Amino acid sequence: MTIAQRISPCLWFDDQAEQAAAFYTAIFRNSKVISVSRYSEVGFEFHRKPAGTVMAVAFELDGQSFTALNGGPVFKFNEAVSLQINCENQAEVDHYWDKLSADGDENAQQCGWLKDKFGLSWQVVPAVLIDMLKDPDPAKSQQTMAAMLQMKKIDIEGLERAYAE
Repeated sequence: MTIAQRISPCLWFDDQAEQAAAFYTAIFRNSKVISVSRYSEVGFEFHRKPAGTVMAVAFELDGQSFTALNGGPVFKFNEAVSLQINCENQAEVDHYWDKLSADGDENAQQCGWLKDKFGLSWQVVPAVLIDMLKDPDPAKSQQTMAAMLQMKKIDIEGLERAYAE
């Protein structure tokens, strides 16, 4: 067996793995569901899932491998782990923000972070923001940071105005 990617995230869902994989692969280019595995009667005393129900979905988002596991209600996503999307321009920021935040938690939106309808946290980050924050001029980076802290979805023009002040 060839290992395509040494490290890949496994996302734990109650019973929405297949729906989540379909949702995410519809948003990102170069994405697809690779395979779906199902629970059998073996191990029922542990997993408590009826035979034939979806156990795991292997999928790719823009070439990155993921697994979505239907593990039951034991664990929930939290902000300690998020997936970061590096965007080239405002159109990409808008696309990912609008798609991923649809039916998500509006209270969890700040500084480019959002929580999708499955509870998974994402960071939608324009590359220019990172460049501005790394500027050796502390005034420029601090002005950029102050502007970003006032935003939910990142607005590149707003960052550029703050950076230029």
